[in-house]
Amino acid sequence: MDTDDAIALASRLDLDLVEISPNASPPVCKIVDYQKFLYEEKKRLKKIKANTVKVEVKEIRFTPNTDDHDYDFKLKHAQKFLEQGNKVKAFVFFKGRSIIYKDQGQILLLKMAEQLQEVGTVEQMPKLEGRRMTMIIAPKGKK
Repeated sequence: MDTDDAIALASRLDLDLVEISPNASPPVCKIVDYQKFLYEEKKRLKKIKANTVKVEVKEIRFTPNTDDHDYDFKLKHAQKFLEQGNKVKAFVFFKGRSIIYKDQGQILLLKMAEQLQEVGTVEQMPKLEGRRMTMIIAPKGKK
């Protein structure tokens, strides 16, 4: 059916000729009520948007000399964030002369990554950016 016949048929049925896929060869058209088509398309997009998961990035801050109790406390928070489906950005902040303890900060972050490997995977290994050593852990996919 050519374009003129399709337009004539659509006007006889008191409907609209809507181009569904313009990039296809030949272009795909449909005879529908255009307002109803727009409404259904809007509803479909809204449903897709509602079903998407929004991933937040939660930050956890350490110092190179973080105590064991504080570390455990923050580790539990990181685990909870990962189980909820959020990413965790753990960083060690080097204040003043504590920058000489870069290796302690890296050990701390790698220890954290190792203990969280059940619930998350390391997305970015520890990397020093100015006075911060940052590591990003993403949640593992649900089975």
